[in-house]
Amino acid sequence: MAYVIGVILIIIALIILGLILRKKVYDEVDRLEGWKMDIMNRNVTSELARIKSLNLMGETQDKFESWKDRWDHILTRELPDIEEYLLDAEEAADRFRISTAKKNLKAVEDTLESIESDIDEMFKELEHLLDSEQHSRKEIEYLQPKIKGLRKKIIQHRHLFGKAEYRFDVEIDELEEEVGRYFQLAETGNYFEGQQLVYNLKSRVAVIEEQIQAFPSLYKKCKKELPAQMDDLLAGIKQMKEDGYRIEHFGFEKELHKDQELLIENIEKLEKGITSEVQEFIGRIEERIPEMYQLLEKEAVAKSFVQKQFPSYQKLMDEVNSDFGSTLQEVEQLQETYYIEKTDMELHLSLEKWMKQLQHQFKLIQTEMNEESISHAELRELIEDSYKELLQLQESHDEFKEQIRALRKDEIEAKENVLEMRKQLYETNRKLQKSNIPGVPSFIWNLLDEAVEKSELVVKNLAKQPLDMGEVQSSLSEAKKAVLTMIEQTELLLDQARLVELVIQYANRYRSQDSVLAEKLYRAESLFRNYDYENALEEAITALEEVEPGALKRLEAFSQVPS
Repeated sequence: MAYVIGVILIIIALIILGLILRKKVYDEVDRLEGWKMDIMNRNVTSELARIKSLNLMGETQDKFESWKDRWDHILTRELPDIEEYLLDAEEAADRFRISTAKKNLKAVEDTLESIESDIDEMFKELEHLLDSEQHSRKEIEYLQPKIKGLRKKIIQHRHLFGKAEYRFDVEIDELEEEVGRYFQLAETGNYFEGQQLVYNLKSRVAVIEEQIQAFPSLYKKCKKELPAQMDDLLAGIKQMKEDGYRIEHFGFEKELHKDQELLIENIEKLEKGITSEVQEFIGRIEERIPEMYQLLEKEAVAKSFVQKQFPSYQKLMDEVNSDFGSTLQEVEQLQETYYIEKTDMELHLSLEKWMKQLQHQFKLIQTEMNEESISHAELRELIEDSYKELLQLQESHDEFKEQIRALRKDEIEAKENVLEMRKQLYETNRKLQKSNIPGVPSFIWNLLDEAVEKSELVVKNLAKQPLDMGEVQSSLSEAKKAVLTMIEQTELLLDQARLVELVIQYANRYRSQDSVLAEKLYRAESLFRNYDYENALEEAITALEEVEPGALKRLEAFSQVPS
């Protein structure tokens, strides 16, 4: 029982499914039928009739006939065939042959899409044809007066075009012939060919218009302006050569004569319509002529500079040369009495080599001036560089002279320092002799002997031949240190001795009252008499501070003697 029910349910489901699918087929048939009716009702014929506003001849007629035949084929063959397919699809659906129905419907949809595509293409071609006719007509209406204007310009300004007038007349004739040919194509319905002709004609008119516009200026430059400029420049070059300017090496005359020949060739090119090469040539000449003038002007300025500055350069050379000779003699003399450092001699030799190079350069410049083998501009550069080097050499030479002369200055200062040290040693010795101290410790006499010995060494070094100032300065420095040490130690010794006496004298007031103090003062006096002033001062100060703290500071302030 359950099996039977299951089978029944399946059959019912299949029937329902078949009905649904059949309903979809019917709906699709209705949709495609509506699409077919829409195509049949379109105003394709009236749209194609717009072409009748043109001349139905030639390619226009061919286009119209092809579109008309295609539309007739759609109405008489393809759409009726579609009706048959739709009926077959409905019958197949009635019999639940769904796959056959779908196949027919697919064929109908493909045919309708093809028809739509063909209609769209016809309309596009129609619009393109109508637009091309309208656009070409407007372009011709624009170009005709422009061509007439070109002709008028040539006629009114014949003198500006020379032989090129005939070429332009021929080209304008060709343009007018092309205009006439366009009208012939339009009358015969060949609008697409006419459109291409108009496009090419417009391009040719623009080129010829540009040539006519540019030609008078280029022709004038080639025929009058540039030849006149070249003639003036050649005349100026000739005059400068007569006036002694060195400009032969520039080769301007040869270059200008060559360009004059090229001018004639470029005039012929211009008359033949070859303007781009002519413009390039003119541009080069217009740049080159100012360059030539600039170089000639530079040469003129350089000649004036050379004439004015060479005497100054020669005078400086003579001065430096003479000064250098004097220094050479001075160095030779100094070498006899002084020891000159190796670095100083190397510097002198370097300056001497530099001077010889500049002298050689000066002779070359003199030779070039006499032989006239180089330009004044090159001469100027040589003179400027050499003059600058001379000034640098002069400055370095002056520094060297100061350095050499410092040897004598150092010698004099060294001798003055020796005299001053001897005076200081004498004064210090006199102070010791005049002092009331019991005696002088041996280390002071040793310091004095050392200072005297080192001072005498400076004197010996100053007497050597040749004089080595490096050695003198070294011994002088040592002598100064020895003398300063001896003076400082002597002053300290005398100060200590005076302060010992002052402390003992002040402490004597307590001697009778304090036996310990008396004992220490006795030891201090004993040290004092044995020339041991430093220890004597220490012993006396210790004794006094024990009985009267701060007494030393008061005594120092009173005596104004540093401890």
